[in-house]
Amino acid sequence: MKVLELIAPSQFVVSEKPKPSPGNSEVLIKVSFCGICGSDVHGMDNSSGRRIPPMVMGHEASGVIAELGEGVEGWAVEDRVSFDSMVFCGECDFCERGETNLCDERQVMGVSCDEFKRDGAFAEWVIVPARILERIPEGLSFEEAAFTEPLAVALHAVNLVKVNPGESALVVGSGLIGLLVIQALKRAGCGEIIAVDLDRGRLELAMKLGATSAFHSLEDEIVLPEGGVDLSMEVVGAGPTLDLAIKSLRKGGRVGLVGNVVPEVKFPLQYVVTREISLIGSCAAAGECTEALEAIASGEIQVKPLTSATVPLEEGADYFARLREGKEGLLKVLFQPHA
Repeated sequence: MKVLELIAPSQFVVSEKPKPSPGNSEVLIKVSFCGICGSDVHGMDNSSGRRIPPMVMGHEASGVIAELGEGVEGWAVEDRVSFDSMVFCGECDFCERGETNLCDERQVMGVSCDEFKRDGAFAEWVIVPARILERIPEGLSFEEAAFTEPLAVALHAVNLVKVNPGESALVVGSGLIGLLVIQALKRAGCGEIIAVDLDRGRLELAMKLGATSAFHSLEDEIVLPEGGVDLSMEVVGAGPTLDLAIKSLRKGGRVGLVGNVVPEVKFPLQYVVTREISLIGSCAAAGECTEALEAIASGEIQVKPLTSATVPLEEGADYFARLREGKEGLLKVLFQPHA
């Protein structure tokens, strides 16, 4: 089968690999589309230690079941599916509480690190544990279904901050996840949603997708409600953006921490303590994939405006370089392995 393989830090080739066969409790999926995640772009140089080459990345995919492994029940060949990125054990205390993203034995599709390696869906075929499969609703396209996992990440973050109807929110970062977070906040009942980013084009899109105001973080004066916003969502993962997210809050406000680019940042401890700010970390998703598919299928969340390009695997190296350079404002790039 054809795969887009990371053979060395930031070096990709399209190569041929043997078509895999599903093991116990696994399925083989013929991949229709798979999106490039921001973590793939940041991790392709292996600075994160989560993309150790050689490996095949890709965890935001949709496709059709081609073969069932032994012991798989409830699924059939030709079923249209997407899947979560987290492979969980289903038996530890975290899994039993529904916190599958915190599983003691968790692995991630399309990740290679010291602890494990799981090749992903930048390939014509991919092996997926049946327990993380999601059924694509009738009428929903494979392109839209490829957004299952990133939307689930956004929904998980918004679910954790527990939005009250009519609350105000600041979203720092209007990239792919930020734009999904904006829509998820609107869906959850937020009244005022303020978008902040460095890209005017993305801010325009944020307004179309649910933001009530939008500001360039370096060029504009950011207008907040008197006393600050009720909650903020930090979707970048850097020191200055975290500082803005925290200091835009009213007393007693809460910030959802979604961005995860650097391991450590400077932190305004006294400000947080004296104003009783709540910080809520959000990691991946924990069961929101079904909700994500339903939200896309119902039209509550729009993903088509977020697709910048649909390309074959042969153009993978070029698009990774363009995304890393970041000059074009690209959002989601989808690979179509069988194009």
